[in-house]
Amino acid sequence: MSDTLPPCPECASAYTYQVDALLMCPECGHEWAPGAATADEVRDAVGNILQDGDTVTIIKDLKVKGSSSVLKVGTKVRGIRLVGGDHDIDCKIPSFGQMSLKSQFVRKVTD
Repeated sequence: MSDTLPPCPECASAYTYQVDALLMCPECGHEWAPGAATADEVRDAVGNILQDGDTVTIIKDLKVKGSSSVLKVGTKVRGIRLVGGDHDIDCKIPSFGQMSLKSQFVRKVTD
């Protein structure tokens, strides 16, 4: 049964099993949904996989902490760089400057 299920994304154990809609690892106890993003995948607000150099748009007005500025919805950001952490996108926003964003507030632009 475990030959058709993917290995655990946390510990790479091959002994995964399915419990209802989730997959579970008996060795480390990690639970995940099939098809969920792995640790090295970053997805935008609608589920598209992001990569370095992609172009994204901001999907909601964002208040900038420590400033009275607001990043407006629809602002296009080119050449993003993916980093680890809570704010997983580093970018340079036109007319604002260097910024870190959360991937949940952007949508990938498809050309």
